[in-house]
Amino acid sequence: MSMINYASREINCKIVYYGTGLGGKTTNLEYIYSRVNPDTKGKMISLATETERTLFFDFLPIDLGEIRGFKTRFHLYTVPGQVYYNASRRLILKGVDGLVFVADSQATRAEANIESMHNLYENLSTYGYDLQTIPFAIQYNKRDMPDILPVEDLRAQINPMGVPDFEAVGIEGKGVFETLSCVSKLVIKALN
Repeated sequence: MSMINYASREINCKIVYYGTGLGGKTTNLEYIYSRVNPDTKGKMISLATETERTLFFDFLPIDLGEIRGFKTRFHLYTVPGQVYYNASRRLILKGVDGLVFVADSQATRAEANIESMHNLYENLSTYGYDLQTIPFAIQYNKRDMPDILPVEDLRAQINPMGVPDFEAVGIEGKGVFETLSCVSKLVIKALN
């Protein structure tokens, strides 16, 4: 879980973006990275395979305040979308403090969303994590595409716990910071 750096007086928290391949995880991180103050962020790292890549970077949000005199630094990660890379997906979840599940709103991707959500539960259980206790939000991405499912259908399929959820168009930035802000605040709340 979160790590404390006493030298820099920072609490380091890990937020992982999980979901199907080509659902918008990378688009979310790239949009966030492009809008975060350069003085408060680290370098974006991309670990590429032949068909997928994992991105991560860290940043220090100004507006979330301090916890007992410590600043909070968030490290944002994406997982590869393909289940073929399950070992990588599982490894990236180790030490997670918060999760964003990025669902593809297109009707043709409904089964892939469900499969990816089940995969998330399975991978968390290998570490003894319970999704009901980890700060968690769902983003229904690609709301600008034709043939999308109604949000009520998406909720019934992948959000039976009723966690906070957001509609998004990641490529335009719609819903991106709202989702991140929600899960960040839930992480901060869990630390207190």
